[in-house]
Amino acid sequence: MVAPGGKHKRFFEVGDSDENKSDEGPKKQRKELDPDVEKRLIEAKVKALPQSNENTDTIKPKIRKYNRGERLSVKGLKDKKLKSQLKTKEDLFEKSALTAAKVEQWLLPSEGGALEADDGENTYDYTQEDIVKNVDISSAHKAFDLRLPDLGPYTIDYTHSGRYALIGGRKGHLAVIDWKTKYLMMETQVKETTRDIKFLHNEQFFAAAQSKYIYIYDKKGAEVHCLKEFVAPLKLEFLRHHFLLVSTNKAGVLHYQDTSTGQIVANYSTRLGPCRVLRANPYNAVVSLGHSNGTVTLWTPNMGTPLVRMLCHRGAVTSTAFDMGGSYMVTAGADARIKVWDIRKMQALHSYMAFQSTKSLDVSQKGLLAVGSGSTIEIWKDAFQVKQEKPYMKHKLFQNSTIQDLSFCPYEDVVGIGHTGGVTSILVPGSGEPNFDSFVANPFQTVKQRHEAEVHALLDKLQPQTIMLDPQKFGAVDKNPRKNLREQEEEEDESKKIQGQKKAKRKTKGRNKVGKRMAKKQLEAFGTKRSIIREQQQQQKQMKGALVKEREEPLPRALERFAS
Repeated sequence: MVAPGGKHKRFFEVGDSDENKSDEGPKKQRKELDPDVEKRLIEAKVKALPQSNENTDTIKPKIRKYNRGERLSVKGLKDKKLKSQLKTKEDLFEKSALTAAKVEQWLLPSEGGALEADDGENTYDYTQEDIVKNVDISSAHKAFDLRLPDLGPYTIDYTHSGRYALIGGRKGHLAVIDWKTKYLMMETQVKETTRDIKFLHNEQFFAAAQSKYIYIYDKKGAEVHCLKEFVAPLKLEFLRHHFLLVSTNKAGVLHYQDTSTGQIVANYSTRLGPCRVLRANPYNAVVSLGHSNGTVTLWTPNMGTPLVRMLCHRGAVTSTAFDMGGSYMVTAGADARIKVWDIRKMQALHSYMAFQSTKSLDVSQKGLLAVGSGSTIEIWKDAFQVKQEKPYMKHKLFQNSTIQDLSFCPYEDVVGIGHTGGVTSILVPGSGEPNFDSFVANPFQTVKQRHEAEVHALLDKLQPQTIMLDPQKFGAVDKNPRKNLREQEEEEDESKKIQGQKKAKRKTKGRNKVGKRMAKKQLEAFGTKRSIIREQQQQQKQMKGALVKEREEPLPRALERFAS
């Protein structure tokens, strides 16, 4: 601010004289301090201010990460306009890289962990006891065993935020747990065979595939709905962006139910027998089904036939899993093979050999693959791009319990295992996403935030028509020229003509007898004869008309006496 005398006026600075202070308001007498004491106070205030980390070693690697390469040299350019434009663009690129590095430094403070082995050691030799001893207390409490040998085998599922866990026993035991604090929110016994369980849009509701129907329960264990339209369910999956509950049954029928409106969206028969393998792709919400003949089919609610049919194994398919990017699919079969597929090319990349048939597969947020077979679980790191020679981690269950289901916990380095002896939670360093977005998934969500998130999710609900293999094509502009469109129309017309020339269907129930077939042939022969006769009659008429015309022409007088 400029003072009347033409000099800059300073405010709120240490050591200002009374003349430079504002004249507004009563003047307060300030106690004079010793110059040495005042100097020390100023130095302390400067140290207390947040220091810039732009030139430190911590932010330089992050700037290189977001940088677009080396700066262009504009010394040899003669065009001043082009030279200034390139210079401003390069300055803009540097500022954007610096801003991105600062955002990562302050808003993404956590970094993923990993196991590092010493020389001559392997990471899969480290046991859970060794890992628990070398982590902090809060992380050590995340590894535990729930021994429930009488009601298993168990299946396990986590909420999208990773805060709550749902466990379900084969003999009807259902429970919802705040697994971080070990608080039991709900526990009930339905006294009926429970084949699968799945959380819905949040921890307030969950679905259970019981022996006869699908039941919906709330967080207190009260039965809310009974879906009687679908009998003998085997597997469940929930598409949270579309509010669709997907299930399969013993008859091999794929069922889509909208949980927000209660309407049945689609109901398709796979015609491949009972389907016990169901998994949704988190990228495009396409559902994969594994069948007993070794094939994997990909389905959407918009088509009554599978989009893709792949022969993956020589035996029955036991489990499937997708990575978070939706580019890779992992399948396991009864032939003790684990295969990695590139869905973009529908091509097998590589395969792994297991000691026995794999029961369950799952992929973490950071791309770690968990393989559960028998009583042993193996964790494979970077198993998609390159074929690995040895696993990242191994863990063997107590008392040789058989694994039924396993699932990675979102935003945590934890994998939950459901088996015949209960539920086990083990630590897997580097498996979960270390930084969460509170607008997407908030583990520390309050009641008000949960209500608002539920309303926003319903407003932003996607329609079933948006489910496709490549969701980026939805709403895109068709760039085909008119020539290609005309060619497509011509091909469609030709196909319609070919379809119109199809042979008549052979009728049944007495309509295909020999006598009726002979009568039909006679009618066809009579029709051809009738057309031939009509043509002959038309030709005769034309001949007669020509003769009449010839007669109407005038004859010479010498020949008129002969015309009678």
